[in-house]
Amino acid sequence: MSVPESIRRKLGTVPHKPGVYLHKDRFGTVIYVGKALDLRKRVSQYFQSSRRLGWDLKFNALVGAICDFDVHVVKSEPEALLLESRLIKEFKPRFNISLRDDKRYLMLKVNLQDPIPNFTFTRLKKDDGARYFGPFVNSLALRNTVALARKMFNLRGCRVFTPGAADYRHCLYAHLKHCTAPCVANVTRDQYLEQVRAACNFLEGQCREMPGQLEAEMKKAAAAHDFEQAASLRDLLRDLRDTWQKTEKFARVPYTLPLAVNPQNDLAELAKVLGLSAPPARIEGFDISNISGTFAVASLVSFKHGRPDRANYRRFKIKTVTGQDDFASMAEVVRRRYSRLKRESKIEAAAQLPASGLPPSTFPDLIMVDGGRGQLNAACAELETLGLGTIPVIGLAKEYEEIYLPAKSAPLRLGLDHPAVKLLQRLRDECHRVANSYNAQLRLRKISESVLDEFPGIGEARKAALLKKFGSVQRLKMATLEQLAAVPGFGGRAAAELKAFLAARAA
Repeated sequence: MSVPESIRRKLGTVPHKPGVYLHKDRFGTVIYVGKALDLRKRVSQYFQSSRRLGWDLKFNALVGAICDFDVHVVKSEPEALLLESRLIKEFKPRFNISLRDDKRYLMLKVNLQDPIPNFTFTRLKKDDGARYFGPFVNSLALRNTVALARKMFNLRGCRVFTPGAADYRHCLYAHLKHCTAPCVANVTRDQYLEQVRAACNFLEGQCREMPGQLEAEMKKAAAAHDFEQAASLRDLLRDLRDTWQKTEKFARVPYTLPLAVNPQNDLAELAKVLGLSAPPARIEGFDISNISGTFAVASLVSFKHGRPDRANYRRFKIKTVTGQDDFASMAEVVRRRYSRLKRESKIEAAAQLPASGLPPSTFPDLIMVDGGRGQLNAACAELETLGLGTIPVIGLAKEYEEIYLPAKSAPLRLGLDHPAVKLLQRLRDECHRVANSYNAQLRLRKISESVLDEFPGIGEARKAALLKKFGSVQRLKMATLEQLAAVPGFGGRAAAELKAFLAARAA
């Protein structure tokens, strides 16, 4: 297998540092994301002919499809793991199997507004006013470090939201003196909050004398031939250092979307097959996403000179359509998008160009809708109503990648390898990604919007009973203790705990 000269030159610039690499095919699509402690050595292995006989069929297929690669250098292996996970979830490369699901690395959470704050583990960060630590690559190290922090700062480890005297009688944490037992008022809430804040500082690595103490105890145990204790302290010291290791969170992926190898050629081919006077400098694509008619949303993706123009992406919630009606939804989105552009254009024309009409650069050179004849007709009808019928519009049907034109009854079938089809596929796939991610975001928000999900011990039946009785969480917060106790599944104590929980979340 001969290595292309462009890849050979690029390999010479890859550093011997930890990081993440992305392999791309000839269309610029990311097909594999991997991590490495030494990027130069790892990436070079893909292009060594001497190793080819040992490759399996999947690896041979991957290497055969690589036409380009990118690398991103990080400071450590944990950062490489975090970035690799993030990029795989973002691009969903077809040769990656692991990390494509919605699982995330473990985080630590504490809400200082709770009556008796407690550290809990979570994998999803919410905008709920709580303090979050992480994510952490080594979950076992995190759990051991939290156990050490609870013991050092006498923090509770029970799951009860507001423990009371009855819980104290059965609480091993209190009897073992691992907890100051704020549930029976041995300490005031302010004193306990100081303990929690001190633990937060410890978890952030502000207690630098602790490793020295653990190392001294480990050496002392080893000198006394207590090797089991020494090994335990050694492991705890390692876990503490792993937890304290600073890592970037990579909230935003530092990569743009895949680009075509030759976008100008693709645009020229597209203009040729559509009969356009010039290659379309700006293309806007639309897609509808819903699940059985619920959470219906739409995406608008803009390509400028054949490349994604993220600044002009838009997302829509479908407002006027009930049920699953993609044609009506497409009509609504096209109407909303271009009626707004038309209003903005008139304002600009009145302010700057009073005699020249609408600025031509405001509108796209081509509109693509995801779907067949029905979606295309719906979009064309709305554009005609708005007086914008001169803008070229096409539809792209997924099954056979057929291109539908308003003036032709039969669709165009150019073949999957045609440059124009590849360009439209990239636009359509990006429309799918934006629409589906927005739909998933709304569903996740709907699932997690209720603060009841965080109330310890509540199940679906009890939550449903509360929402059926009061209709919303807002009305639930205004309910009296007697009203809460009257809900099936709630007694006096559970109602009091729920009341305290909701009051803390309202603060």
